[in-house]
Amino acid sequence: MKTIRKITILGSTGSIGESTLDVIARHPDRFQTFAITANKNVEKILSQCQRFQPRFAVMLDQESSEQLASAIKTTNIKTEVLSGIESLEKVASHPDVDTVMAAIVGAAGIRPTFAAAQTGKLVLLANKETLVMAGRIFMDLVKQHHATLLPIDSEHNAIYQSLPHHYNGNLATAGISRILLTASGGPFRCASLDSLENVTPEQACAHPNWDMGQKISVDSATMMNKGLEVIEAHWLFEAPPDKIQVVIHPQSVVHSMVAYVDGSVIAQLGNPDMRTPIAHAMGYPERIESGVSALDMFKVAHLDFEEPDFSKFPCLGLAYQALDAGGNMPAALNAANEIAVESFLKKRMAFTDIPAMIKHVMQIIQREEILTLDDVLKTDKLARAKAHEWLANL
Repeated sequence: MKTIRKITILGSTGSIGESTLDVIARHPDRFQTFAITANKNVEKILSQCQRFQPRFAVMLDQESSEQLASAIKTTNIKTEVLSGIESLEKVASHPDVDTVMAAIVGAAGIRPTFAAAQTGKLVLLANKETLVMAGRIFMDLVKQHHATLLPIDSEHNAIYQSLPHHYNGNLATAGISRILLTASGGPFRCASLDSLENVTPEQACAHPNWDMGQKISVDSATMMNKGLEVIEAHWLFEAPPDKIQVVIHPQSVVHSMVAYVDGSVIAQLGNPDMRTPIAHAMGYPERIESGVSALDMFKVAHLDFEEPDFSKFPCLGLAYQALDAGGNMPAALNAANEIAVESFLKKRMAFTDIPAMIKHVMQIIQREEILTLDDVLKTDKLARAKAHEWLANL
């Protein structure tokens, strides 16, 4: 008899959360939705409660929590509604939960993801900020509490699948020469540098291959998304920055590769659908059906690869600089980027101002070592304040 895994989905109304619920629905004999969480999307999470009947639904926003609780009272749903960051931590660390999908976008996802690791859960990591801002202390936490960590980003999941089965965190002893992190190049891969100044939020969010939320779509357009993934790969696979190479691959079919010293390159391929890495991690070590159509190599026909243009996409270079500097600099980079993207989406500044704001914040924030989560949050708060100051003077 199969053991049913009870899952908490942190960020169930986002694209990763919805894809996770789709995989769960395909395997009711394997998975049960224990808790779902959102920020403010009452309508969508109410619909999810009606379909999946979780024990808990958590809204980060208090007013939205009250609206959801009121709506649930008019139904026969037994879901208990909670609110606030402490409630997110509660459902991530609850003793009845064995698997946590960490899919909250932004710094808000760090504390509940830490709570899951501290209680030894199987953590399916889609929240970039946990590793970008607090990589060392999070990875130490995973080891200390014997949690299991599986990456959900399509690129990191592809690398995980392409590594030796018993990879011990040492590239050299595993015979690995490089990690090749693929990137689509986003909607402006072929655009001229001069044209980027007039880019609109709508254009930046129109990703050619992936269906993603606004923030991640803009990060893809600036290639900051790939820069954050370089930092993640460093922590996930204990890879030095100079061993992580970004490769532009516009078809988004090869999700990433691992190059070995004998000349072999092992890659993971598939259609650009996040249900593939989600199903891989949820079923691991088994393979389970995801709902993704089989890759038609004859339809794909050819695969292209290019070097990234660091002059056109300076955010990628800024991410490498933050990783090289270490300490609190990746946290400063991330915080400034979040404010920059939010301001761009609100049409308060130009697309080309995004890297300018980030560079400014990184220059004025003093580098410090990160020893605790409080250190991370302190830098996050300071960097956001400096970003707002820069914006006010724009």
